[in-house]
Amino acid sequence: MALVTGIRFKKAGKIYHFDPNELTLAPGDCIIVETTRGVEMGTVVTPTAELPDAEVVKPLKKVVRKASPADMEQLVRNRGKEDEAHQIARRKIEAHNLPMKLIGVEYSFDSSKIVFYFTADGRIDFRELVKDLANVFRTRIELRQIGVRDEAKLIGGLGCCGRELCCHAWLADFTSVSIRMAKDQNLSLNPTKISGICGRLMCCLKYENDTYEREKVGFPEAGSKVTTADGEGRITGINIFKKTVSVELKESRLVREYQVGAVTVKHKEQG
Repeated sequence: MALVTGIRFKKAGKIYHFDPNELTLAPGDCIIVETTRGVEMGTVVTPTAELPDAEVVKPLKKVVRKASPADMEQLVRNRGKEDEAHQIARRKIEAHNLPMKLIGVEYSFDSSKIVFYFTADGRIDFRELVKDLANVFRTRIELRQIGVRDEAKLIGGLGCCGRELCCHAWLADFTSVSIRMAKDQNLSLNPTKISGICGRLMCCLKYENDTYEREKVGFPEAGSKVTTADGEGRITGINIFKKTVSVELKESRLVREYQVGAVTVKHKEQG
């Protein structure tokens, strides 16, 4: 077992495990840690606890200290420098005539490195841009290309539900989302209705998918031929909440709703 504390470096970012180094830490505490990227400030999100060794990536790095007032002032200064660096980098990108869109800038806590996040349609040769930026900032420069989902997570915004984007507010990892999930939930397949502001399928399609899959067990498939109290028909839809199926009757062509237990499946329609 390993004694660890969960640390997050960004809002809605991944949680990383660190050795608490005998410090008394509580969720919400700002701390200073040594990472592979250098010295960084993070926030405690899970209390100190023991985890099985198999769940911990070793070797564990130790928490250096709790953040001091001076550390907090340093963080504020870094945020101000990020705004300035963003403006400078945009001008440099235009000067080099590069087909890329600058999304964000991030200073490491100790200012030993600056990361510039950008989007582009393809690969970009930004070697000259990196040299130019290094001459201006006199520190390590990293340009990191990100996708449209990461762009939305970084910038934020409001979803069609009127709430802050999940990926920006709390969703740490993106999960696989498919059009089949929308079909199983009887949602409109209009791309404008099931896509987020990133242009990809909305992450929230995944949230209730397991419930739909579980509740659909025992329901006949769409297209199945069934026998009802009103004659034979064909399943045209199901409602897992009401436990009903919609049936288009063979004789009258009327569509009626029946409890799922009140219909008997004959066979699935071929072709």
